[in-house]
Amino acid sequence: MNLEELFTQYKEDSIAGRYLTLDHIRPILDRLNTNNQVQIIGKSVLGEPIYSYEIGTGKTRIYLWSQMHGNESTTTKALFDFINVLNGKSEIAAKMLSTFTFLCIPILNPDGARLYTRENANKVDLNRDSQNLTQPESNVLRTVFEKFKPDYCFNLHDQRTIFGAGETGKPATLSFLAPSYNEEREINENRLKAINLIAGINDELQKHIPGQIGRFDDSFNINCIGDTFQFLGVPTILFEAGHYEGDYEREITRKFLFFSLFTSFKLLSANDLVDNRIQDYLNISQNKVVFYDFMYKNVKINYDGIEIITNFVAQYKEELIENKIHFNAYIVEVGELENYFGHYEYDAKDALYSDDYDNLPKVNQKADFYLNKNVKFVNGLIKS
Repeated sequence: MNLEELFTQYKEDSIAGRYLTLDHIRPILDRLNTNNQVQIIGKSVLGEPIYSYEIGTGKTRIYLWSQMHGNESTTTKALFDFINVLNGKSEIAAKMLSTFTFLCIPILNPDGARLYTRENANKVDLNRDSQNLTQPESNVLRTVFEKFKPDYCFNLHDQRTIFGAGETGKPATLSFLAPSYNEEREINENRLKAINLIAGINDELQKHIPGQIGRFDDSFNINCIGDTFQFLGVPTILFEAGHYEGDYEREITRKFLFFSLFTSFKLLSANDLVDNRIQDYLNISQNKVVFYDFMYKNVKINYDGIEIITNFVAQYKEELIENKIHFNAYIVEVGELENYFGHYEYDAKDALYSDDYDNLPKVNQKADFYLNKNVKFVNGLIKS
C-alpha cells in the first residue's frame, strides 16, 4: 500500500480545519481508550486536563507532543491519523507496535488551543520555558520526559505562511530541524541520529512535494524544548507544518505530515537509516521569510498629486469568531518588495488603486479596494 492509500484509509475524519480543542479530540481519545492507554497526566493553567496516549510494547521509546502552541493544530490531526494506522491491525502496524513504545501528548496547551493563541493562558510561550519551567504545561512535558526516558523526541509544530524553501519561490510546506545541543552547533552522536532521520524523511517527501521542504534555523537556545532535550542527550526532531498552495485549512499539509511520521517509523523499524548524512541534511533549503499571502504588483497610486507605480502586500490574520477561524486580509507593507513572493499574486499592469477611505493602500487597512474602479477586491481576492 502506498502512502496516499494509507492516508486515505486511516485519516481521522472527525477532525479537520485549523481550530482544534479538547472538545474535538475527547471523542477520539474515548474511542482509543480500550485498555487505559489514555491518561490524564496534568492540568493546564485553567484546569483543563492534559492527556497522554501510550501504545506499543517495543524497546525503542518515542515521545511525541503537539499543540505546545495552541494555534498549531496540523500536527495534531496528522498524529491521530498515524495513531489510526497503529490501531489498524495490519502487518506494518504489528511490526511498529513490537518495535516501538509510543507516548503521545496530542494537545499540550489546551488553554491556548481553546483561545487559538500561541501562548498558554498566562501568555507564556511554552517553547521558551524549558529551563525555568514556570508553567504547569511545561512541567507536565518535562516530568513525562524524565519518567518515560525516550529514545527519540518528536516536537510537532506549525509554521506561518511567510516561510519559503530558500529563495526558490516555493513555500516551505514542511520544515525540519535537528536542534543544536550547544552554542557551537556541533554534531554529536545523538544529533546525528536526528539528522540522518530527517534526511531519510526528505528523500520520501521530495517524491511528493519536490523543492517544498525547508530546514529550520539551528541557532542554539537552551530555553527551547528541542534544544533542551537534545542537550539532555535524546535525539530530537522538530517538525514544522507549513503552507501548501491554497491550503489554508492545512488539510493537504496534514497529509504530508502524516507521510513524514509514517516514513520516520518505517525507517527506524527497518533499521534502514544511512549514517552520516550531514551534507544531505545541509542541502535541504534553509527556511526563509520570503512570502506574503497576497502580493499586488505594478499598482498606480496617486500620492500627493503625483502618480507612482508601486507594489503592496497583504497578510491574513487568523481571527477566532464564534468558534470558527476567519481569515481576514490586511495590508502589511507597501514598496518595492524585491525578493519576496505572494501565495496569491496579481499584476495590476499600472491600474489605478482606489478604496473607500483615502485611495492609498495603508498598513493595517483591510484589503478591500478597487483597481481602475472596475475590478473589486474583497478580503484580498477579486470579487466575482
